[in-house]
Amino acid sequence: MLILDLASIVWIVLASFLPVGPLVFAVDMGFGLVLLGEFVARHAIRDRPWHTALRPLEVADFVAILTLLLSPVLHHFLGFLRVLRMLRLLNSARIANSLREDWTLFRQNEEAVMAATQLVVFLFIMTGIVFESRGLLRPDVENYGDALYFVVTTLTTTGFGDFVPRDTGGRMLAVFIMLAGVTLFLRLAQALFRPRKVRHPCPTCGLQRHEADAVHCKSCGTLVNIPNDES
Repeated sequence: MLILDLASIVWIVLASFLPVGPLVFAVDMGFGLVLLGEFVARHAIRDRPWHTALRPLEVADFVAILTLLLSPVLHHFLGFLRVLRMLRLLNSARIANSLREDWTLFRQNEEAVMAATQLVVFLFIMTGIVFESRGLLRPDVENYGDALYFVVTTLTTTGFGDFVPRDTGGRMLAVFIMLAGVTLFLRLAQALFRPRKVRHPCPTCGLQRHEADAVHCKSCGTLVNIPNDES
């Protein structure tokens, strides 16, 4: 599932550099059919398929799939909505639990990985918005790479000045990118540089996260007996 999601996102980026034509539409619809099949199968095996399918993240996933299937009609209008698939990649409890159980590296660096993924999600979504609203900038953004360049230079407050807002709408978009981006950068920095913690529920008070070498729960003092990864 991770490979499928990443492949669809890579195609979204590559398609912005290609001329709109039958080949692009065919690949879009191919991805859309595969992802639609996965979406239907995933919900068909659940006890309450309609209940789970109406969750906000699932609705976002379905909208992204529709933009792929309707590519010949939309002609990439609002095509950035396809990047909403990354929200499922980020917030899927099933995938996160699987990675936590099966991948030691993820378990040891879970907060940093999640913070970095959230920053990447923000970059992709804002890049899509900038690409679709490229008329707000001068000179116009020509492809996804130009849009990503503008988002990164704005987010880092570097501001080289080769792409600048045309009017108030463009300036407000740049302000939002800067404010939200700085917040995500700070969260990633905190996850990278503060002491690493491990996830292990305390049997008495239920505290989930403890220092890696903790013997007792810092909340209630209970012996936590955290297993190490080598045992």
